[in-house]
Amino acid sequence: MESNEVKALLEGAIENCQVTAEGEGCNFQLTLISNAFDGLSTVKRQQLVYSHLQDAIASGAIHAVTMKTYTPEQYSQQA
Repeated sequence: MESNEVKALLEGAIENCQVTAEGEGCNFQLTLISNAFDGLSTVKRQQLVYSHLQDAIASGAIHAVTMKTYTPEQYSQQA
């Protein structure tokens, strides 16, 4: 699986989500920014993302994922 495929998958699945996906093969580093994360704990945010990657993980197309999740407000405070 390519990083642009992971990006497109998640941006299509999570409402108003901006995704930066890096990596190759089956290991990816993701940064996700969405209002969908507002009010969710870190674990709930990760569960939301993993729920959309489940098929790719089960097939072996994705083996390892590291992610950072932000609301737009949280991301703007990172700079």
